[in-house]
Amino acid sequence: MTSVGLIGVPFDGYGRRGNQARAAQALRDAGLLNAFGAERVVRADDLDLPAPETGRGPSTGLINEPALLAMTASLHDRVRDALVAQRFPVVYGGDCSTLLGIATGLRDHAEDVGLVFIDGHEDTMPLDVSEDGEAANTEIGLLLGLTGRTITGPLASQLPALRRELLVVLGPRDDNWRRQFNVGTLADCGVWLAPLAEVARNPDAVGRRAMGHLTRHTESWWLHIDLDVLDPAEFPAQGLPDVPDEPGGLTWRQLTELVLGLRNTGTRCIGCSVAIYDPDQDPSSAGAGQVVEFARAALAP
Repeated sequence: MTSVGLIGVPFDGYGRRGNQARAAQALRDAGLLNAFGAERVVRADDLDLPAPETGRGPSTGLINEPALLAMTASLHDRVRDALVAQRFPVVYGGDCSTLLGIATGLRDHAEDVGLVFIDGHEDTMPLDVSEDGEAANTEIGLLLGLTGRTITGPLASQLPALRRELLVVLGPRDDNWRRQFNVGTLADCGVWLAPLAEVARNPDAVGRRAMGHLTRHTESWWLHIDLDVLDPAEFPAQGLPDVPDEPGGLTWRQLTELVLGLRNTGTRCIGCSVAIYDPDQDPSSAGAGQVVEFARAALAP
């Protein structure tokens, strides 16, 4: 029986003390450990991060830089250590900037680990045009080396950390938003990508096709899910409070079918991460319960 290492991330990309920084605890309170089988969980503590800051940092230009850098370094080590111990690491909470630590940890543990990136956005915003300095809009561009030449300090030495053929992107619907900033699509950069409409038509088939591409380049892969791939009508506890979420997105059923389509190909998923849940927008905890049930149905190894 595969053991599980749960890694909670109390990080908020805007430097807030609540919101996504509370996601890990809220998901545990909703029963996340039981979703993976409490008897299989051998470690379930949160990262220890510095107090949040709302300003942009001097070495990255991103918000909440001290916590971002500490999170990246800690996740690098925790993911690597879990894999060395032959555990299935599950990173939960925070936002998509968790991938900065996850991907560098994967690279330094074993070469050629693929990344299946399920997200409503492509997350390639260049740092010099980022309006708000949120790291979660930038991490795929940084990991691929498409952006980030202005970064200094410890993060600069870790990037890039991902080759284009080892990435598949599923579910983005941000064409109009990227067009405002003259940011192109990863599909034009040699990355295998299926946009929302294609995924929604047949999630299982798209998952299998994506894995067919990925397995030509690697034998193992990491699954990352940004919950803003969901339709906000299905999952309102995403995005920013008082800012309308982008309409459309997958249903929970479609997301579950997509993930099962990926995992039922007999390939080796070595870990997963789930991000972008805001308990401050979920006063009844109904959204947390949905995340836990999805984890039970689709993510447990």
